[in-house]
Amino acid sequence: MADNLDFHLHEEDDSDDPALFEIQDGPVSGAARTVSLSGITLQDLSRLLSASASGNTSTRNARGRPQIFTDEDEDEDEDGFEDEDEDEYFSGNRETMHAWFPEVTEPQKAGVELLNSGDFGRVRHRPVSRRQNTSIMKLMQSRSAQPRLNQYKEDYANKLIPNSNGTAVATYDANIYTGQFSKDSSFYYTCSQDFRLHIYDTTAPPATTISNGSRGASRRETNLQTKLQVKKTVYGHPGRWTITDANLSPDNERMIYSSITPTVYMTSTLDSSPVQIPIPFADPPARASNGWGFGDSFGIWSCRFSADGNEVVAGGSGKIFVYDLLANRRTVKISAHDDDVNSCCWADTASGNVLVSASDDKFLKVWDRRSLGASQKPSGVLIGHTEGITYVSAKGDGRYVISNGKDQAMRLWDLRKMRSSREYDNVKYQQVGVSNFDYRYPHYPRPKYAAHPQDCSVMTYRGHSVLRTLIRCHFSPAETTGGQYLYSGSADGKIHVWSLDGRIVQILDRAKTLPMSADPSGPEPEYTRNMRSNVCVRDVSWHSQEPVIMSAGWESGRDGSIVARHEWKGISKMRYNIRDWEEKWKQEGSDTSRNRAEEQARRQHIPGSFESEEESD
Repeated sequence: MADNLDFHLHEEDDSDDPALFEIQDGPVSGAARTVSLSGITLQDLSRLLSASASGNTSTRNARGRPQIFTDEDEDEDEDGFEDEDEDEYFSGNRETMHAWFPEVTEPQKAGVELLNSGDFGRVRHRPVSRRQNTSIMKLMQSRSAQPRLNQYKEDYANKLIPNSNGTAVATYDANIYTGQFSKDSSFYYTCSQDFRLHIYDTTAPPATTISNGSRGASRRETNLQTKLQVKKTVYGHPGRWTITDANLSPDNERMIYSSITPTVYMTSTLDSSPVQIPIPFADPPARASNGWGFGDSFGIWSCRFSADGNEVVAGGSGKIFVYDLLANRRTVKISAHDDDVNSCCWADTASGNVLVSASDDKFLKVWDRRSLGASQKPSGVLIGHTEGITYVSAKGDGRYVISNGKDQAMRLWDLRKMRSSREYDNVKYQQVGVSNFDYRYPHYPRPKYAAHPQDCSVMTYRGHSVLRTLIRCHFSPAETTGGQYLYSGSADGKIHVWSLDGRIVQILDRAKTLPMSADPSGPEPEYTRNMRSNVCVRDVSWHSQEPVIMSAGWESGRDGSIVARHEWKGISKMRYNIRDWEEKWKQEGSDTSRNRAEEQARRQHIPGSFESEEESD
């Protein structure tokens, strides 16, 4: 018999954040359950009542937990869909999404092939250095005793993955939506929900004293405490809800930002001038008028400078645009998607002809501007996600991009393997996601599919939580790591770093981040229960020259955000002993030897191939 639900609506909560509901069982088995709702919308209430009326119950194992999802689940119907099970989503059981997908503990073949392809940094040095257990200190000491051959920074820095849980360097009274280093990492910039943007000078380490961030601002800051040097504070034009995205030009002299309106604004970073230049993406009024005197009404969610800084690509309400700053006009307008475009980017740093857009319709589309005159169809479609896509980031070589999806997956794509427009048309309306799933709530129900049936992604990475907000992901820096790592924020308060082979190689926990008063260069402390919890890491950024990651996390226990700086610390400052490190090096050496043997086996039948003396030791 279905449970009776008593709804008690509370109106005393004045928080701006959407409140969640709780379901409590009665003290006696079979008694009515009480659902406490605070700030819930009519749409959410309707969905709750529908779930209750359905009377569905979730499939549980012998321990009362949801069973792990597999592709061969016997509950699937003839079309490959599982029975709807919405009670899991609305019940009080908050089983994490890790239950649905097995942990990756072994290198995946496709990822190993990428590591050995030469597209992600140097290949030859990796097996040698790991087989000989060569440390960074030994490499540096031996430089004077060796011939002065070409020295690559990647040879020394590719293993230096930031490993500390971080120290706070800035606190805000508003949620941060973007937190990124500039291309050369001389600046770090943020945009937040109070319509302010802050640009910090990161050429020097954080100060030892805390300031209110008023330097470079036209008026005193009351919402910011920081140990970073503030270069400039920009007070953005009021938009809708928040500033959703910001981007620095390649020369670090200009900044653009979007705020869910048809206009992106550009300002200078070189002086304290408050002047901001509008970049309009709407149609001119004469063409845009709909008969009632109103023009275009849409919102821009994402914006990016081109590699030369002369153009801006932007995406919003189902459309993507390109604006030529030199000609001062919009040059591209594409009705690209059936839902919001949450993110867009340039595929390469050379031509600027290829664009990539990512949407809530669960598809990424690739556009070549050279062919748009003949057709408004995309050059190809990247199919694989089963839910909406929160972010897309390009490696910059015109080949590889990664995306975060609300299906709790980060996927790596090779643009040479995209689906055609005809293949996309055949599956565009196929329902593969979870009905009524809302990523803003802290639970991902059992999925129908682990991936779209027409999945063309190269690799899939899991373990993080893409909930609450549009979580972002990125490639690691090319100069120091060759881009061989991928990293992402997470709604569980952790920063996840993956190797290309699919394994998680580092997890940084924002719950253990130290306050600004702590010494960031000191040893990592023991974890205590008094440290913060319930952090949502929206954006992360890896320094292009140093083993440092900056993370922007929303604080659930208070209104606002904290920016943390995560450094790489050696064994003397980490809570490990020498035996732990020896075991780690042995495991890496074993993995590398196996990968090397596989690579040699593939090459042995190639005419003219040879084995170097270095490899035959």
